[in-house]
Amino acid sequence: MTPAAIIFDFDGVIADSEVRANRTLAESLTAIGLPTTYEECLRDYCGHNWQETERRIVVRLGRPLPHDFRERHRERAQKRFAEGFAPVPGAPEFLDSLGRLPRAIASSSSPAYIAASLDRFGLARHFGRHVYSADGWARGKPHPDIYLAAAKGLGLDPGACLAIEDSPTGARAALAAGMTVIGFCGGGHILDRRAHGEVLRGVGVHHVAHGYDEVLLHA
Repeated sequence: MTPAAIIFDFDGVIADSEVRANRTLAESLTAIGLPTTYEECLRDYCGHNWQETERRIVVRLGRPLPHDFRERHRERAQKRFAEGFAPVPGAPEFLDSLGRLPRAIASSSSPAYIAASLDRFGLARHFGRHVYSADGWARGKPHPDIYLAAAKGLGLDPGACLAIEDSPTGARAALAAGMTVIGFCGGGHILDRRAHGEVLRGVGVHHVAHGYDEVLLHA
């Protein structure tokens, strides 16, 4: 049956941002004396809100982050994103195809970043006020809170909603909220889509899509 709504993760599902974001984080961490690779950032931090990411970094660093770390990291990220930043292939066309089907974003990224990115892509009209961010929350993904908030904002039962997620962390959150989950492998950071799909299947997603052409609404 057709879902009552689709709830999208943002980075790696709407914005093709994970390569730039994780390379930037690796540079920022290395600069403060915590040598970190891009691959390690994808593995250890992808999908988490800043609060959980910072907790994980501090444990590995063994001391608090410099007081201006997030500001300096944000400046570095803005420069990298200014070099070129696009939606995930097929995302704009998929959104156009949904007609009046309700939809929302449930993301770990900051509201300002999401809003600026949607404006840049010309996609803000698809979501209106239904953009939900776990940035600043004590419990981000993999806890279900952000997905439950999105469903509540739409006025819908979470179990009637379809979630599209690219990270195991995010997929766990949507599954914990009781949603049907599509594991999405269409972002530029996923080099081996088949292998990543198997990782997502291991988490428990209901379906895997290697691109928007494989996202089925009548599952």
